[in-house]
Amino acid sequence: MSSLLDGLEGIEGKKEYLASPFVTAGDRVYMVGHQDGKFPDLGWHVEGEMGGIWNHPIKLMDGFTAALITEEGSYCLDHASSFINYPIANKQLFNESVPGLQIERFQFVPDGQQGMVIEFTFKNVDNSKKSFEFEFAGHIDLMPVWLGEKAGMVDNIDQLSFDEQRQAWRGKDEGNDWFVLFGSSQRSQQHEEASPICAYKPQGNGKAGKLVYAIKLSKNESHTIRFIIGGSYKSQKDAEKTYDLIKDHADTYLIDKAKHYEQIASKAKLTVSDKEFEKAFEWIKYNTEWLVRDVPEIGRGLGAGMPDYPWWFGVDNEYTLKGAIATGRKDLVYQTIELIHKLSETNGNGRIVHEVSSNGVIFNPGNINETPQFASLIWWVYRWTGDKEFLAKYYPTIKKGLEWLLEENDEDTNLFPDGYGMMEIHGLESEMIDVAVYTQKAFADAAEMALIMGEKELSESYQHTADKLKDKINKDFWVEEFNSYADFIGTTQEARKLIDAAIIRADTLNKPWAVEELKATKRKLSTYPANKKQGFVIFHNWVVNTPMEMGIAEPEKALRALDKGSRFVNPFGVFVTGIDRDEAANAEDGSFTGSKVFSYTGAVMTLPTGVQAIAENNYGRPDQAWNYLKRMTQSFSFALPGSIYEVSPDYGMMAQAWNLYSFAVPVVTQFFGIQPRADQKLIHIQPLLPISWNDAKLENVVIGDNSVDIELKKSETGLIASIKQKNEDWKIIFRLPKNQFTSLKLNGKAIELQNTDFIEVSMKGKNNQIVLKK
Repeated sequence: MSSLLDGLEGIEGKKEYLASPFVTAGDRVYMVGHQDGKFPDLGWHVEGEMGGIWNHPIKLMDGFTAALITEEGSYCLDHASSFINYPIANKQLFNESVPGLQIERFQFVPDGQQGMVIEFTFKNVDNSKKSFEFEFAGHIDLMPVWLGEKAGMVDNIDQLSFDEQRQAWRGKDEGNDWFVLFGSSQRSQQHEEASPICAYKPQGNGKAGKLVYAIKLSKNESHTIRFIIGGSYKSQKDAEKTYDLIKDHADTYLIDKAKHYEQIASKAKLTVSDKEFEKAFEWIKYNTEWLVRDVPEIGRGLGAGMPDYPWWFGVDNEYTLKGAIATGRKDLVYQTIELIHKLSETNGNGRIVHEVSSNGVIFNPGNINETPQFASLIWWVYRWTGDKEFLAKYYPTIKKGLEWLLEENDEDTNLFPDGYGMMEIHGLESEMIDVAVYTQKAFADAAEMALIMGEKELSESYQHTADKLKDKINKDFWVEEFNSYADFIGTTQEARKLIDAAIIRADTLNKPWAVEELKATKRKLSTYPANKKQGFVIFHNWVVNTPMEMGIAEPEKALRALDKGSRFVNPFGVFVTGIDRDEAANAEDGSFTGSKVFSYTGAVMTLPTGVQAIAENNYGRPDQAWNYLKRMTQSFSFALPGSIYEVSPDYGMMAQAWNLYSFAVPVVTQFFGIQPRADQKLIHIQPLLPISWNDAKLENVVIGDNSVDIELKKSETGLIASIKQKNEDWKIIFRLPKNQFTSLKLNGKAIELQNTDFIEVSMKGKNNQIVLKK
């Protein structure tokens, strides 16, 4: 099957990361193993069980082993010489495992099907004939996903039986109608339920079944065996139907998947001189698709990260879907929002859920920030689609959510809701900076929505709240001596407890500068009354940059805060918690050393780095934004080829949804400056290119029923902007700071420059060219 991928770019992994995870994914099923061919117990959400083959809400198999038996001995195919990742598949090469043989293992997962395909190809590269047996051993482990016990899902012992007609092993959980079949396109000479040749004993209640094949190869001859896996959490008949469909139509499914990914690549297609960034931008769109989880009984939507967060999160999608709609994924955006909304309706008050397992069990009904961020997401998507029915569908929930936000979570009625935001640090649940900022943005966006929905008085009320919040955030959260917005507002007593915890953290991590700063803050607190309430800078958490991310920080404060934030970085990006940084961070360009128990302590992550890039662009500093994007790009293919890890460069989730926010929003909406109002058939374009981007193109940006191509060429003499759109009746307003430009031509016709700080030109039609001379 790999020959069907001829012409499709693959990325080869690093030798030193062969013993690290990979994923091959469809929207129903995915497989997680190690790049070297093994399937070790991995993950912590369901401890040791997050690898293998999953058909949510159940697991099908822990994995499989493969071995060759020759006259000279046996060889396990678990030490691949190389791993190559494709957008839609991957393969391991075993060119050093068996003398005289080159062996390829190829796998892919069809979309829309509860199963997958694995192929082994053996090529004789010796001068003599080869005769050997090949053993494929499948390790079934039919078990429920995380929180299964709360959904009445109980794991039992698995049983194996052989399906003679299909020449496949059938596995069943003896207490549930959970099934899996695995077999091949070739009749086996032997099958037995027994331990495989390769030493592999995964945990759990599973069983192993072997299939053995006799293979003879002449000189330079090749032979391929295709294996099919099909499963169901409903019935044996359902599993058999899937197995038969994949067996009969595997090639078609692979070709269809390639076409689907070509469509993904074609939207918001970026061309820049920095080819590594260009490639990372393209693959992040692929990474996002790997995380689509479709459980028909629950819904379809983007999961958060692979392998430990494959299910659905409110806040992760409130970031990610902004990037998804800007890169042409309206279908996925609508499906995910519908799912998150449906799951949130169980709250009954507009509160948006935080985390939900793929069996529909809600783990956390919602942190405080998720409700306002949902409102802003809906407004963002509406501006890109112009779909009033979409807006009307979610507007009632937004109104309820904003009421819940301030009536039930603002005890002192100062407009700052109390409770956890993005920083889930124990005790950090008073008035958080990110909660306040996202609340302000939600009321401002809700004011726009209310106007469209014909509720003028409510719009004015929402805008009044937004204006008050903006002023209060800039006044009450700003801490002059630190040149920073506060982590939180709380009492002296609350701050003292958090400082003590932060000192222990900083001391444990050997960050003496942070210990000294925290102790100085603690000494200052000793002079304050216990109940005095004010803003405190303790952790230097990344969320202090949210006033700039949302563009509500006063410019003078914003620039000081952004400069302060630039201290808390390493070569890969921004620290989640600034006190975890020290001077040695400047040289930390290798593997991240995390704790034995999974933790984000000391982490640099893509979301904080993306937020900082967006914030820099909001205040006219694209070169600083580009610097952050380049830092993130250093993690691209660092461990898993074609992907960027959640924690830079190689820790946590190997694929992470919100990377799309961190790349697509600054590139599409800021560097190229696309700010649409699809409901008005209007597109504002205000480019803000980094100094090194002299020739940049973004094609097929989908806005409503329109699409736009923008090509920007800078030179010493000026700028040429070529803009194409599908619908000639849409209005485009192109705007740039006047700066050094002295003349303007639109489609060859000179236009007089106005005596303003900005050049602004309106146009319609399918093709337009703007020439600006210095």
